[in-house]
Amino acid sequence: MATFQQEKKDFGHQVSNFGDKAKDLAADAGSKAKDMATSVGQKVGDAASFVGKKADDATSAVGSGIKSLGGTIREHTPDTGMVGAATGAVADSLETSGRYLQEHGLSGIGSDVTNLIRRNPIPAILIGIGVGFLIARLTSRR
Repeated sequence: MATFQQEKKDFGHQVSNFGDKAKDLAADAGSKAKDMATSVGQKVGDAASFVGKKADDATSAVGSGIKSLGGTIREHTPDTGMVGAATGAVADSLETSGRYLQEHGLSGIGSDVTNLIRRNPIPAILIGIGVGFLIARLTSRR
């Protein structure tokens, strides 16, 4: 009988040790999962930052191109008369738009649009409804 009691105790210790080991493994796995999630989150943040920088660089390049187009139009069109006035106005608009894109980028455009919508909410809603209606008409013609 004594051996049965001893075996029962030994089995109880083994179960207890197994439970402790399982707790340790679970805590270790949780720690590793947390570290991995932090690493993945940081890499996603880095990728988003990289994409944002590339988008701003592309916007700046487009702005430079638009500004250059305005200068080219100004150089190759007449300076006087009605055509000269019209092309001068177009060149001014292109140069101003190009400069704006170069200086502000996508984030500047987003904040300006947000501010415009906040200052004029009713017209913004009406424009949104109009654009939605046009998109619905264009997609429903199929």
